[in-house]
Amino acid sequence: MFAYSDPRRPSASRSLAQRVAIILAVVIQIGAGFLPQFGIGQAIGERSDAVRTLITPVGWAFAIWGPLFVLSVLFAIWQALPKQKNNGLLAQVGWPAAIALAAQGVWSTYTQIDNLTFVSVAIILVSLAALLYVARSFASSPSLTPAERLFAAPAFTALGAWLTAASVVNVAAMLKLYGVGGDAPTPGIAVAIIAIAALIAAVAAARLRGAPLYGLVFAYALYAISVAEGQRFQVIGWACFAGIAAVLAVTVWQLSRRDNRHHWFGGQPRPTLV
Repeated sequence: MFAYSDPRRPSASRSLAQRVAIILAVVIQIGAGFLPQFGIGQAIGERSDAVRTLITPVGWAFAIWGPLFVLSVLFAIWQALPKQKNNGLLAQVGWPAAIALAAQGVWSTYTQIDNLTFVSVAIILVSLAALLYVARSFASSPSLTPAERLFAAPAFTALGAWLTAASVVNVAAMLKLYGVGGDAPTPGIAVAIIAIAALIAAVAAARLRGAPLYGLVFAYALYAISVAEGQRFQVIGWACFAGIAAVLAVTVWQLSRRDNRHHWFGGQPRPTLV
């Protein structure tokens, strides 16, 4: 009988605690956003508007959290299934995944109660670091199963891209909150921040072997920034589109390699006799 198997993917038993922790992390990730409805804190949108900067995306951009939450929920449910109890890759990334997802809820809670301070920056960077670790683990795995391509990799590559952009936006808002740069708009500083963010994202896109959702979601974030401020300051719009072009170019370059395309999109591998 012929079947596809990858001996480079050893199995490893996953604890019940890890599987439950990921589910609880998603509950915290999503549930934290509802605290203002119970009279706890102030909505994040209101906090953001109070310290709006030239790299804050247009309001409709934040609707992306809906699909991101759906991806998180699908991952949490899938990873808890009995068939994933001995998934060695999930055993490796499970705890960092729980930290990444729960930290988003902690960030949301803190920001709603306090503000976009240096503490919120520290929290979001913890989440970003854990997200990129998980995404990189999926990218560097010898192979991915169809289910991993569908339920695991999309959640962490998409979240990683959005938090790459959100982290620099949070830093800019923190600086404004503390009075750095004064009250006058400074397009030059905004362009520099966009360039740094695009450079970071381009490197990440290369390290992630052209993970499609990473490049697309980051491009979406830059486009939302250009819509918000690109007409008022054309240099910001041009910087955003240059960043989009750079990140998508790296993504396409990586996906031009057959092994990377197969890694993310699948295909018919050579059967192995087992």
